[in-house]
Amino acid sequence: MNITNYNPISPTQRIQSIDVLRGFAVLGILIMNIQSFSMIFSAYDNPNVYGDFNGINKWIWIICHVFADGKFMSIFSILFGAGIVLMSQNLESKGIISKGLHYRRMMWLLIFGLLHAYLLWFGDILVTYALVGMIAFLFRKKTPKTLLIVGGSLIIIPFLLSLFFNWSMPYWPDESIQHTLKQWQPNNEIIEHDLLIYRSGWIDQMENRIPIALTVQTFVFFMFSLWRVWGLMLIGMAFYKLNILTAKRSTKFYLSYALIGILIGYFLIIVGMVKNFDIGWTMEYSMFKGKLYNYWGSIFVCFAYISLAMLYCKSGLFSGLKNLLSAVGRMAFTNYILQTLICTTIFYGHGFGFYGKIDRIGQIYIVFAIWIFCVLFSYFWLKYFRYGPLEWLWRSLSYRKFQSISLNRR
Repeated sequence: MNITNYNPISPTQRIQSIDVLRGFAVLGILIMNIQSFSMIFSAYDNPNVYGDFNGINKWIWIICHVFADGKFMSIFSILFGAGIVLMSQNLESKGIISKGLHYRRMMWLLIFGLLHAYLLWFGDILVTYALVGMIAFLFRKKTPKTLLIVGGSLIIIPFLLSLFFNWSMPYWPDESIQHTLKQWQPNNEIIEHDLLIYRSGWIDQMENRIPIALTVQTFVFFMFSLWRVWGLMLIGMAFYKLNILTAKRSTKFYLSYALIGILIGYFLIIVGMVKNFDIGWTMEYSMFKGKLYNYWGSIFVCFAYISLAMLYCKSGLFSGLKNLLSAVGRMAFTNYILQTLICTTIFYGHGFGFYGKIDRIGQIYIVFAIWIFCVLFSYFWLKYFRYGPLEWLWRSLSYRKFQSISLNRR
């Protein structure tokens, strides 16, 4: 069969547990992303650097760090890997070679990601998923055991690199130390300049957006994102093949992994957080070594969240909520970009210009409001259409023909 004569799976053929988990992840990821939209770049890693960090605002940061930081990004990476296997198996079962379609999908995702990063928001993750997805595809036919071993090994690499950078810091040239310190603990002049830029028009924002996006896609990518995302994608492939993501394993299985993930994950995260507070969030400790507790803890908690989501999907509880989360998950690409459009409009100068003016408790209220909007928008959109608008565009470009989007016709 020629790929141009093949249509993507219909809504009735989708795996609800995967859509529910994806919906949960795309909503949850905003808890952390809101900080990058609303505050200076350094405040994401060093909470002491900007804004009120006392009372309720401090507790909001603690809750977000413990329950959200790194967890939902990990779920996305696992689901992306699972999606590669799911699509390739579906195509190849019908006698279609999946390679061409996959690399077209990744090419278009890369283009979308570059546009997102350089025109809207430097914190884009689509570029990373597109690039890593091109590599991960080569592993799609490996056994679950091989995928878990290779995936776990890849995840260790950023851990080792962080330890190396932390150890080597005393030997860095003074210029490198000072440059890095300005990023970790910017002075008032740098902060005021950052506020001025993002409270200005869209063109003026390019002064910060472009260099930060470049850093994310080069240094951060090769040191951190490539290895972690690649490893988690392979683990996601294994999880799909082991029926973990389809809610087909036993209740005992999911309860066991949820308990293990929660106990180990939260223990590591809390210990690491306490150490960072005790040491005062210094660059010498917190920039590399201080992040490693959450690095590992977030993976364990991610596994726990997946297990809890599968338990929920196995149950008959709150079926209405299940349908809402599933709708958000089916439109994850649209909702991810929609979050950027809403947040940049709220915080940046080409919109309402609230950048740097809203504390962490206020940011959470905005997160709740955006969640409600995304849920309602996704639910009502899918009453009339097969795909979200960006999902439809991505599919049409990848399949090299316009897909039928209306539910009233094929």
